Amino acid sequence: MMTFYFSDTVVLLFDFWSVHSPTGMVLSVLVIPWQCWGVTVVTGLSQPSLMAFPLSLPRWFWFHVAQTLFHVLQVVLGYMVMLAVMSYNAWIFLGAIAGSTLGYFMVYPLLGRG
Repeated sequence: MMTFYFSDTVVLLFDFWSVHSPTGMVLSVLVIPWQCWGVTVVTGLSQPSLMAFPLSLPRWFWFHVAQTLFHVLQVVLGYMVMLAVMSYNAWIFLGAIAGSTLGYFMVYPLLGRG
């Protein structure tokens, strides 16, 4: 049975991101909110509809390519955050929650959606 635990030792996402000290945990907990913030920014930027702007066919194609790349970046960052949280380290989980909260609080009003 997996449960959340508080510890300063964890392996996040890759073998080279192995944390074995309180300083490493603090740095990791600061990196995870940036990833969450990145997910929020990319989500906000990828929201405009293709039908919202009258675009010619070549411009429409490049706009669609850009939206697709934003979507891929959003999915990759989202899965990385999910896998970090699945380490079941409570500090990482709290960092992800804080990052998502701050990201939504800061980004959506700037985009005129909040």
